[in-house]
Amino acid sequence: MYDCVIVGGGPAGGAAAYHLARRQRSVLVLEKAALPRYKPCTGGVSPAVGQWFDFDFQLAIADTTRMVRYSWQLSDAVEAELNIPEPIWIVDRSVFDHYLLQQAQQQGAVVADQTEVTGITFQEDHWQIQTATTTYAGRYLIAADGAKSQVAQWLGFKPKVVRTAAVMTVPNPTGDRAAHFEFGLVKNGYLWSFPKGDQRTVGVAVVRGSDRPNWEPILQQYCAAHQLQLADCPIHYHPLCVWEGQQPLHTHHALLAGEAAGLVDPFSAEGVRPALYSGMRAAEAIDAALGGEADALATYSKTLQEEWGADLVWAQRLAGLFHRMPKVGYRLAMKRPSATQRLGQVLCGELRYRDIAGRAIQRLSSSLIPGR
Repeated sequence: MYDCVIVGGGPAGGAAAYHLARRQRSVLVLEKAALPRYKPCTGGVSPAVGQWFDFDFQLAIADTTRMVRYSWQLSDAVEAELNIPEPIWIVDRSVFDHYLLQQAQQQGAVVADQTEVTGITFQEDHWQIQTATTTYAGRYLIAADGAKSQVAQWLGFKPKVVRTAAVMTVPNPTGDRAAHFEFGLVKNGYLWSFPKGDQRTVGVAVVRGSDRPNWEPILQQYCAAHQLQLADCPIHYHPLCVWEGQQPLHTHHALLAGEAAGLVDPFSAEGVRPALYSGMRAAEAIDAALGGEADALATYSKTLQEEWGADLVWAQRLAGLFHRMPKVGYRLAMKRPSATQRLGQVLCGELRYRDIAGRAIQRLSSSLIPGR
């Protein structure tokens, strides 16, 4: 009997396992893939996440950058330097996620990879989690199994809106060190590219509206324009689940975390930072529930909605207006030097979307007024 069984070994599951194990709770993480497992992701991570852990992530960071470059339909580029305490981390998710799980194991967590969950049932006062070979028991359960969370559906949560994103890793012959955000090629979304040693990761997705399941033409166009060799570099597709509004994230003796909770930023498509944050908060809630706090899980839902979801509402509004008139948004927002600094402060937790969205929305809205 474990205090908590966590399904999914990504950032949310790893963070929850680490913080629960540090509190001397017995934890089991079930991961269906073999570890370390590949995870399609361009790999940009805010260094602000380091404040939530008492170990150094340096061994799990592949590269860093302070330079950001924006462009509109492969031209009209502008470059700026982020004025933030630490440069943006660029990580290989197979290394980063596994490193986090290893830190949890050092605290006493048990990790079982190549173990796919096939069903769950609640009996008396605990969950029984079935796999192909074994049934595990846990007083509490955390669903951290990604955008298409099967566990969330078994728990009775409605399926969330899932879109198709794509990422690829290509050689970087020019040695470009900037993080690049491309606007205008993708309706209701972005294309972004980050340096990673002698390579670059290139990703693309929509964050609102209808899905687009085939990204190869857009990636080919981008790579050709930036002297990046697309041949022999596979494109990896993956689901993306952005925040769609306030919703409960708990049920009887169970919580949702990470993309299973739909916490991806609807403006920037950032997913790792909210996943780590939700994992940390989920651990606090489970620990409190094990300690006898009756409303601990409800408090988790409320905390995530107040501290993260409420701000993502502003991100959602900003994204809606920006993508309604992206060329105007690019000219009035992204080309301003202050925009990069504000977004850097949001990524580092120094500012929230609500601190910057009002003025940005006013500026974008005024451009719709004739004569302005």
